[in-house]
Amino acid sequence: MPKTLRLILGDQLNHQHSWFRKKNDETVYLIAEMRQETDYVMHHIQKVASFFAAMQRFAIHLSESGHRVIHLSLDDTANRSLPTIISDLSKEQGFTHFQYQLPDEYRLDKQLQDWCAESNLVTEAVDSEHFISTRNELADIFKGKKMFLMESFYRNMRKKTGVLMHGNEPAAGKWNFDHDNRNKLDSLVAIPKQPDYQNDVSDICERIRRHGVKTFGNIQENKLIWPIDREQALSSLQYFIDQRLEHFGTYQDALSFRDEFMFHSTLSFALNVKLLQPLEVIRAPENAWILNPDKYSINQVEGFIRQILGWREYMRGIYWLHMPAYAEMNFFGHTTPLPAWYWTGKTKMNCLKHAITQSLDHAYAHHIQRLMVTGNFALLAGVNPTELDQWYLGIYIDALDWVEITNTRGMSQFADGGIVGTKPYVSSAAYIHKMSDYCGSCHYDHKKRFGDKSCPFNSLYWHFHARNRHLLEKNPRIGMMYRTWDNMSQNDRDGLLNQAELYLNRLDEL
Repeated sequence: MPKTLRLILGDQLNHQHSWFRKKNDETVYLIAEMRQETDYVMHHIQKVASFFAAMQRFAIHLSESGHRVIHLSLDDTANRSLPTIISDLSKEQGFTHFQYQLPDEYRLDKQLQDWCAESNLVTEAVDSEHFISTRNELADIFKGKKMFLMESFYRNMRKKTGVLMHGNEPAAGKWNFDHDNRNKLDSLVAIPKQPDYQNDVSDICERIRRHGVKTFGNIQENKLIWPIDREQALSSLQYFIDQRLEHFGTYQDALSFRDEFMFHSTLSFALNVKLLQPLEVIRAPENAWILNPDKYSINQVEGFIRQILGWREYMRGIYWLHMPAYAEMNFFGHTTPLPAWYWTGKTKMNCLKHAITQSLDHAYAHHIQRLMVTGNFALLAGVNPTELDQWYLGIYIDALDWVEITNTRGMSQFADGGIVGTKPYVSSAAYIHKMSDYCGSCHYDHKKRFGDKSCPFNSLYWHFHARNRHLLEKNPRIGMMYRTWDNMSQNDRDGLLNQAELYLNRLDEL
C-alpha cells in the first residue's frame, strides 16, 4: 500500500468527509499552523486563535478516532510555506502519494496546483464534500444568460434539495418572505444571551505573540466565546433553534446598542471551517417549523435558510466564476484610504462606532452592520475596495476570501459593476435611523442634510450619486434618485456637495 500524506487545511475540519471512514497506518493527515495563512492580511487575534484552536481539536479528534496525524504548530513550521512543508515531510517520512481537498480560496488552489504539477509524488485532489452546489454549478445554471440573479439561483437550490418545498411549489406559497423581515428591534422583546464556551487559548495566544504574528482586536482573558469543535458547534445550532429562531427573520436587519448578537445564529465560523454542514444547518430550522409552526413562522425560517442555501452558495459560485479578475475590480475607480478609525472605533458617528467597536471586541458583526454601516460609509466615501477587502478579511472570524471578497467588492461596494447586485447598496441617515437606536444620542443630527453637525451619511449620499452620475444614471433602480436631485434647489445641491467635500477632506476626524 502506498504511503500517503493527506492535507487538511484550517477551513476543512469536516468530520463527515469520506476520507475518515477508513483508517490505515499508511495514510497520514497533515494539519499545520502556517505564517503564510496568518500573514496574507493582518487578522483579528480571535480569528487566528479560533482557527488554531479548532485545528488542534480536530487533530485530537482524528487521532483519538484511530487516524495517524501530524499536527504542526508555528514552532514546527516557522516561516516555511505550505509547499515546502509538504516537500520536507515527504522526504523525511517517505511519502509516495499526496492528496488534498479542493481549497475554497483561489490563492491556495493555485499554490497547490502549481506544486503538484512539479512534484514527483502521485497527487490527487478530491472534493471537500461540504457545499450543496459545485464550483461551476452557478455558471451552468445561468449559461447563455446576461443577468445572474441570486433569487433564481436560490429557487434552483430549493428545487434541487427539496428544502421548504411542497412538491414543485414553495412551502407556504411564496419563495421569499424578505418583505416581512425588515423590522426595527422592539424594545419590549427579550434578547437571549450569547453562548459563551470560555475556550481557553492562552497557549495559542502566547505562541502567536512569541512568533511575532501581527494581529489586532481584543480577546478577554485569552478565552473564546466561539465554538471550536463539532460538539460545541452542534450545541450552538440547537441554541439558535431553541432561543433565537423565533424572532430571527423579523429582526435580522435591526441595528441596536442593546445587544451585539440579538437573534443571529453566530454559526458562520463553525460553518465556514466545516464543523457544520450547510444542509444540517438548513434542515434544523426547517424541521422546527414543520413540527411547531405556531412558534416558528415561515418568514423566520425562510429568511435564515435563504442566507445559507441561497446567498452563501451563490457567493461561492460567483467567486469561482470570476476569480482572479474579481479581486481587482474597481468600477468607480475609488482610491480614498480607509479612515484610521476603522481600526480603533474612535469616531463620533454612533452607528460606525458601535459596529467597529463590537467587531474589535468580538471579531463579529451581522450582515446589516457590514453592508449598511461600515460598507455603506466606505462606498459613499470612495474608499479603495482593496483596503476595505483587507479590513473585512482580517477583522471577522468567519471571513474567508471566497465569501468575503464577493460580499465586499460585489454586494457592499458595487466594485464589480453589477455582477452581484443590481444597484449600489447606499443610504442616507434615514435608513440607519429607521432601523436602529443609534441616532438619538449621536454627535451628528440625522435630520440635517448639511451644516454644523449634519450627519455625514446625508451629504455623502448625494455626493456619491452626483459624482457617479455618468455611471449610474441609466440604472433603472436609481433613476428616481437623479430626478429628486434635479428637483432640488441650486442652494440645496451646493450645500450638500460643499458639506460632503468638507467631510471627505477630513474623514479621519469624523
